[in-house]
Amino acid sequence: MISRFGGVPDHGEKGERVAEVFELRAGEYRARVDRTGAGLQALSWRGHDLVWPYTRQSGPIASQGQLLAPWPNRVASARYTFQGTEYRLDVNDPETGSAIHGLVSEVAWSTQERSEEDVTLRLDFPGTPGYPFPLELTAAYRLTADASAAHGLTVTVTARNTGDSDAPYGLGFHPYLTLGAPFRDLVERGEVRLEATAGSRQPADATLVPVGDPVPVSGTEYDLRPPGRNPGTTQLDTAFTDLDRDSDGRAWVRLSGPDHRVCLWAGRGYGWLQLFSSDSLGGDLHRAHLAAEPMTCPPDALNSGTDLIVLAPGESVEHTFGILAESLG
Repeated sequence: MISRFGGVPDHGEKGERVAEVFELRAGEYRARVDRTGAGLQALSWRGHDLVWPYTRQSGPIASQGQLLAPWPNRVASARYTFQGTEYRLDVNDPETGSAIHGLVSEVAWSTQERSEEDVTLRLDFPGTPGYPFPLELTAAYRLTADASAAHGLTVTVTARNTGDSDAPYGLGFHPYLTLGAPFRDLVERGEVRLEATAGSRQPADATLVPVGDPVPVSGTEYDLRPPGRNPGTTQLDTAFTDLDRDSDGRAWVRLSGPDHRVCLWAGRGYGWLQLFSSDSLGGDLHRAHLAAEPMTCPPDALNSGTDLIVLAPGESVEHTFGILAESLG
């Protein structure tokens, strides 16, 4: 059984989520980490939600807070060819006929380490018929309260190929940044600024599969480089690349409101950012939050090979991103 969020349930007849959550705290930061899927349930600072939270009862909506492996985003037509062999995945995005967001978001991870400020979860992923490549995955969450550049939440994911053949691999994460009030209301009142340190965007077709090469954002509505701007009516479900990085190698997305900003940074190895303004969500969720997704590769990388990681047997790779808050008062 494949859920609409791309996971492979292994913990209940109907894939119900494991009822275990880890609460982290450091200074003015609080976080909740879900043992199911190693997802980020909640992150707050001074009582302000920094991400759109979910609970065990509601489960994630629209992949909120989910770890996306062994591929982020989508695989067109739910099929791909790797080293001469075609593989078929289950379609879990019927509107586009794609397989989206990987295979681990509904799986129960085990606890490796735990303290008040951090937790490390581990998954021995055996592979599936559509992705027969076993991996050992670890996700280390850490909260830091000091005023260093690394304060806030840091998430480090490590993947190791435990099989006897090469494994294609990509990674992403799906947090929705929030400033408390709905994103659409802040946009209408002119009280929000969106910034992304990306020089190019990836054009896509109606099914959100890349078409052609990335194009420069300069002079277009997709130019969100510093100092950023109010995104207005721009609809975003867009992959960005050519990321400008600071002296620590981090690319940034910043969402600024009247009194504070939420900042997501992506370390080296995350060469792509997907921004999603929630326009396709219905009701009160329409344009309520902004997804900022660090990705190691673009959509459909299992087919295109663009920035796809190929892990040899025994080889491992590590990627880190973080989320923090800054006061504007």
